[in-house]
Amino acid sequence: MKKIGIAAFFLFFVLIIALVFSINNFTSTGTVIGIGSKEVILYDFYGKGCPHCAKLISFLDDIELKYSNIKIIKKEIYFDDANRELFQDMAASFGEEISGVPTVFIDDKVFVGFSDSIGASLEKEIERCSLDGCNDPMEHVKTPETTSIVAESSPLEDPGKTKLKQSLTLGAVISAAAVDAINPCAFAVLIILLTTILAADNRKRALYAGLAFTFSIYISYFLMGLGLYSAIQAAKFTHYFYTIVAVLAILVGLFNLKDFFAYGKWFVMEVPVSWRPRLKCIIGGVTSVPGAFLIGFIVSLFLLPCTSGPYIVILGLLAKTATKNYALLLLLIYNLIFILPMLLITGAIYFGLTTTHKAEKWRKKQLKILHLIAGIIILLLGIGMFVAMYFGWV
Repeated sequence: MKKIGIAAFFLFFVLIIALVFSINNFTSTGTVIGIGSKEVILYDFYGKGCPHCAKLISFLDDIELKYSNIKIIKKEIYFDDANRELFQDMAASFGEEISGVPTVFIDDKVFVGFSDSIGASLEKEIERCSLDGCNDPMEHVKTPETTSIVAESSPLEDPGKTKLKQSLTLGAVISAAAVDAINPCAFAVLIILLTTILAADNRKRALYAGLAFTFSIYISYFLMGLGLYSAIQAAKFTHYFYTIVAVLAILVGLFNLKDFFAYGKWFVMEVPVSWRPRLKCIIGGVTSVPGAFLIGFIVSLFLLPCTSGPYIVILGLLAKTATKNYALLLLLIYNLIFILPMLLITGAIYFGLTTTHKAEKWRKKQLKILHLIAGIIILLLGIGMFVAMYFGWV
């Protein structure tokens, strides 16, 4: 048990580091060392998934490192109604009808799109404002002196299409979470844990242990998802990753269907057979509520082979279609749905509605049906992702 505690503490420490990295990725605006003396305020309006916007953001990241006096305010307009309204108001104050993103407002100038020449002109404007001083674009009043510089840009997305994309993403998250929630692996582990605790004839302790175990699974999976989502965003290869996870979804779906028609042949979409004795031994050593909480972090690693498929698919989808705040909300919802059956089983056993023996018997009896349901849903999700790409919905 001491070794288990040390391992759990180590895993918890790693997860905390992942959280710190994720929070930094979600909130940081860059650290800068530069040469200017007067503050330069720049507004960048961009769209999630817009290739020209990604190039501009990369350029502005370098600019932030070069000029300590620059304040870059980034506003995503495909998914944020408030930002879209601000963009329209600011464009109107500059007397511009803008049809593309990215769009940058600085002093009395508007830069639409991005290219090497736009980047050079924009940096010259930043240097001028650093020396001479410039107005905050937010306080701009329409004048004949407004200058527009236009290059290649991406079209402004129709708000109706944006709403459709959000609806599709929410539906996909709920569906994939439901697939993960009915995964027989998680059921099996929880039942073994509760059986061990109940051997001491302490029903209340079994309740608390089940809740602690479920909560630790929620925390570990949420942090893993948050860290991977942040890594995908930082790497800026969301389109390629989206395509990869669409293929992965189809494969995971087909493998689950294989487990329905030919269970046990070649492999199963569950915890590897060779891991199971070790996993059972680890869980069998838990006799307390704190131990159940700590063991949840370790068990989450054992469960990855059979639960990570739908999760990775959803993370790829969120990285492609969702803003950071919206993705954070959907990750919270996903993991809540994922642990819901664990809470129900724990409660049912505590209130005497069933026993661990009956729960395990039901799990084994429905094993193939659970694989069939999971296979159909995740296969349709993968196909739907390709359909969304084909029609340009994402």
